[in-house]
Amino acid sequence: MQKVLSLQDLINRKSYEMHSGEEIDEELEDLYDLVVPMGVPMSIIMDMVEIFDLEVTERVISIKEPEVAQTMVIALRGPLDRVTEAEEFMRRETKAWMEH
Repeated sequence: MQKVLSLQDLINRKSYEMHSGEEIDEELEDLYDLVVPMGVPMSIIMDMVEIFDLEVTERVISIKEPEVAQTMVIALRGPLDRVTEAEEFMRRETKAWMEH
């Protein structure tokens, strides 16, 4: 079974990168990315951008099909508190959308 990354995994990774001696772009120092899973309705993504004032960006991720492939996904960037609230909102709204 593959491990599903959580927001805490991303926070830990960012913390590790900050302390590993690599230089980090000062513009991105206090910002976090919430990778939006494929299949989340665009209306929910747009609501998250507007409600939580997040910046839309793209990330390249590796997915394992029969072989490893790279694909672009949407990520929403902002301060940790707003990204955390947006993740909770996304889970709640996506669940409601699927049950509808």
